[in-house]
Amino acid sequence: MRVLIAEDETHLGTILEQFMTARGFSVHIVRDGRAALEQLRTENFDVALLDVVMPELDGLEVLRLIREEPLPPEIIVITGNGTIETAIAALKLGAYDFLSKPYRMAEIEALVRRAWEKRMLARDNMHMASRLQRATPHSQFVTHFAPLTAVLSMVDKIAPSPSPVLIGGESGTGKDLVARLLHANGMRAEGPFVDLNCAAIAESVMEMELFGVEKGAFPGADQRRMGLFELAAGGTLYLDNVGDLDLKVQGKLLRALESGSFYRVGGTQKVEVDVRVVASSTRDLSRMVQAGTFRDDLLHRINTIRIALPALRERIVDIPLLAQHFLAEFAYGRSLRLTDDALSALEKYRWPGNVRELRNVMERAALLATNGVVEAADLPLGAEVGAGVRPTPAQVLSLGELERRHIADVLERSHWHQGRAAEMLGISPKTLYRKIREYGFKRPSGRSV
Repeated sequence: MRVLIAEDETHLGTILEQFMTARGFSVHIVRDGRAALEQLRTENFDVALLDVVMPELDGLEVLRLIREEPLPPEIIVITGNGTIETAIAALKLGAYDFLSKPYRMAEIEALVRRAWEKRMLARDNMHMASRLQRATPHSQFVTHFAPLTAVLSMVDKIAPSPSPVLIGGESGTGKDLVARLLHANGMRAEGPFVDLNCAAIAESVMEMELFGVEKGAFPGADQRRMGLFELAAGGTLYLDNVGDLDLKVQGKLLRALESGSFYRVGGTQKVEVDVRVVASSTRDLSRMVQAGTFRDDLLHRINTIRIALPALRERIVDIPLLAQHFLAEFAYGRSLRLTDDALSALEKYRWPGNVRELRNVMERAALLATNGVVEAADLPLGAEVGAGVRPTPAQVLSLGELERRHIADVLERSHWHQGRAAEMLGISPKTLYRKIREYGFKRPSGRSV
């Protein structure tokens, strides 16, 4: 638990810091309001204790400013001359609670712990909501390639079925998108779509992630937590990179699929769920069965319906179509076009990262385009496209310079709404704030950020 103390009375602040540290908190102390605001904007704290009367900025002003930030900590306001008016003002500004001096240390500790519990609950709820509110696909397949059109027709036909589906294909070919289409066009579209990248979760916690854990199952398990199977009840559970599951978890997954039920880790009460499972893999699961690293019975269970997605190098006819589609996506109101040389370079490239790589290339090209024209030399495709494309200064920009330009462009497009800009960039608001200061950006008014 990380706690910020903003207290300008040196002796009292030191006593409070020592007390909180002795109770196991990670404590940082500052002596004025502006320093408190700076720390809260650049570091992650769970709870902040703010004195009302401080130099630079008073505690209520710090509270008002920090509550505008995404995911602010819980704030406890402290004052030496508390009044009803001050307490009401603090609570209206979003403070967790209000304390008047003198106070007992045990009272502070109890209040901080309760504030921390509220923050943890809010964070868990936000995490679950982000998983459960992704029932609608964010994009669509763009294709003239007849075999892929046939695959998409098959997706439409099997979407209403409750049968498991296994999606194969190289990384970046659109497996996640097919899974979302199966959900959105099926009978469970109103239910949750819960996805799990099996390659991104440590083996030691995978079972808990899938099936949940009961309170008291092990030291530190102080509450019951639902697993992704429960969270996906009535909807779809998408297991990406299913071949990365270890054999023990594969066995538990098989039993859950066969019986429609499971036990939470440390639990004795059976949990029954109705979930459609969609799995995907970039690996050959049949070869893994032969090698003894994937269960044959699990493969048969998840392979009721199989979909295979083609690599982008097999869909050359789609490359100009996709390139123009992505270029328009990242144009943000500008008129951008690809030259014939650029299109030729795109078609000659092998695309090891498939459609995902093409999308990233076009995002960069849109950012660096001059006078609305994307030349072959603006495409970071390396030597694979042949001698027709030569490196240019635009292609050898330092990573820092490219990042600086990209952040500046996104800030301008978001009208300096830092929360929206951070979301567009795929970073946290605090990271964006540090980058703004690092690169010395200023708001359009000229006021330093």
